[in-house]
Amino acid sequence: MSNNEEEIMKTKRILTMQDLSCVGQCSLTVALPILSRYGIETCVLPTAVLSNHTMFKGWSYLDLTPEIPVIYENWKNNNIKFDAFLLGYLGKAELMALAEKCFDEFSEDGAPVIIDPVFADNGKLYGGFDLNYVAEMRKLIKRADIILPNVTEACFLTETEYREEQGDEYIKELANKLFEMTGKTVIITGVESGGYIGEYILTEIMRAKKPTRKGTYVLLEKLPEKRHGTGDIFASVFTASYLGGKSLSDSCSLASRFVIDCLKNTDRAHFYGVNFEKVLNK
Repeated sequence: MSNNEEEIMKTKRILTMQDLSCVGQCSLTVALPILSRYGIETCVLPTAVLSNHTMFKGWSYLDLTPEIPVIYENWKNNNIKFDAFLLGYLGKAELMALAEKCFDEFSEDGAPVIIDPVFADNGKLYGGFDLNYVAEMRKLIKRADIILPNVTEACFLTETEYREEQGDEYIKELANKLFEMTGKTVIITGVESGGYIGEYILTEIMRAKKPTRKGTYVLLEKLPEKRHGTGDIFASVFTASYLGGKSLSDSCSLASRFVIDCLKNTDRAHFYGVNFEKVLNK
C-alpha cells in the first residue's frame, strides 16, 4: 500500500450493517477485521446476534431490530456521520427501511453505499427468505452506488429465469437489467467462463461527452471447493480497496485473489469458513 493510499484510508469512517455470528467466519466477524486491517475506521451496526452461523446443525438468533432506532437516536445526539456504507446479510425486510433512514441521517456528503444483497445462491433463496424480501431488496438497491449480487441474486432481483449454463449474453443481460433498475455500478459475482471464475462489472463512463455503459470481466482461477463466508470476504476486501482509490476492476481482482489465497490456506476439515486470518496477516 502506498503512502498516498494510506492517507486516503485514514480519512475514511465506514459503517457496515450485517449480522454478528459469535462463532463462524462470516458477516461482521469478517468485515470488521478486514476493513480495519486496511486502515479504515470501521463502525458496526449488528442486525442480529447468532450463537454461530447457519452452517452448523443448530443455532440461536437474537433479533436486534428493536434496538436500532435507539442506536440512531444516540448517534444523532453525538453528531456521528459516516464516509461510506457496506451492507451485507440483513435477514429481515423491516431492516431495509432502517438502512435507508441511516443513509438519510448519517451520511457525510458523497458517502458511497455498497450493497451485497446476500439472500440466494445456486438458483434458490436461502432458508428464511421469501419473494417479499426480494421485492424490498429491489427497492433498497436503488439507494446503492455499487451492488454486488451473485448470479442467482441478480436473477431474483430482475425476475429473470435462472440458468445453470449462463454464457456471456445472459450475464450481460442481467447486468443491464440491474443497471436500468438502479442507474449505478453493477458487479455480478460468481460469474464462470472457460474454467475461470470472477466478476462482471457494468458501469457508466463518459465517452465523447456522452454517458456510455462499459462492461468488464475480471476472471481468475477457479478452485474446486466452495466455503461459507467467502462472499463476505470478497465484499470487504473490494470495499477496502475501492475506498483506498483502486479502480473497480483492480478492487475486484484484489478481492478475488484474496479469496483464492484464503481457500488455499484452509484445511479441508475446517467446514465453517476459511482461514482468512492467515492471509490478512501477510
